[in-house]
Amino acid sequence: MTTVPSELVNVGSMTFEVSTGGPDDGPAVLLLHGFPQTEVCFDATRQRLHEAGLRTIAPRQRGYSRGARPQGIESYALKLLAEDAAGILDALDIRYAHIVGHGIGSLVAWQFAAQYPLRAMSLVAVSFGHPSALAEAMASDEDQRARSRYLDLFMQAGPAEKHLLDNNARTLLATAPGGGIETLSTKPALTAALNWYRANLRPGGEGLDCPSVEVPTTMVWGERDAIAGRRQAQASQRFVRADFRLSEVPDVDHWVPLRAPAALASEVALRSMRH
Repeated sequence: MTTVPSELVNVGSMTFEVSTGGPDDGPAVLLLHGFPQTEVCFDATRQRLHEAGLRTIAPRQRGYSRGARPQGIESYALKLLAEDAAGILDALDIRYAHIVGHGIGSLVAWQFAAQYPLRAMSLVAVSFGHPSALAEAMASDEDQRARSRYLDLFMQAGPAEKHLLDNNARTLLATAPGGGIETLSTKPALTAALNWYRANLRPGGEGLDCPSVEVPTTMVWGERDAIAGRRQAQASQRFVRADFRLSEVPDVDHWVPLRAPAALASEVALRSMRH
């Protein structure tokens, strides 16, 4: 078994920092982090997956990797983020993988499964459901609209960065528990990360256009999630044309990979064994 804490992977003109580990001949699991954390949020989950015989690939995604930080909001559309993930797998000579995403990284995972159905062996989406289910909830569900009010700030280019970075990034660092948040403590990095929202999570759910997926899917949702509501998690089943399972994690908030790594690893391992 080998573990590489971080390596550089070139995809076109961009260079991504990627953490890999586990048995070289194990089934591949692609782990896609969300905001404001990096791949570090999956460390405890990765250890358990390695023990289960799975190989993990955890990239620091577009905007988070210093060598993959293009300018412009349009550079952060879900389709492009999914293309990055496919390019990273190509560069590592991995044809197929089980796809896992958390938070807004879950939206990238859904997009990957829809965009590359023959490459995704399974999907485990954490916190955020299918983009279309989330868009519907943001447009018509008062509960989800209330949970999504943080987007009012995130959409304000300039004021959002200032608010989050003032006082040595005190507000940014308080948005989530650990998981590599300090990576976004400079304005260019934070702007790039916020551009994920500005490109894809516009008011009313605009920008979340994603086809249904045709791969076995598990939706993992923390019952105390203050950001992603139950409705969008449950409604995701309508956009899955394959086996679907909703796994509700009791007494856990939005930060499932850090709060409940054993539960998440179990769901990923279960999907890998069913394939």
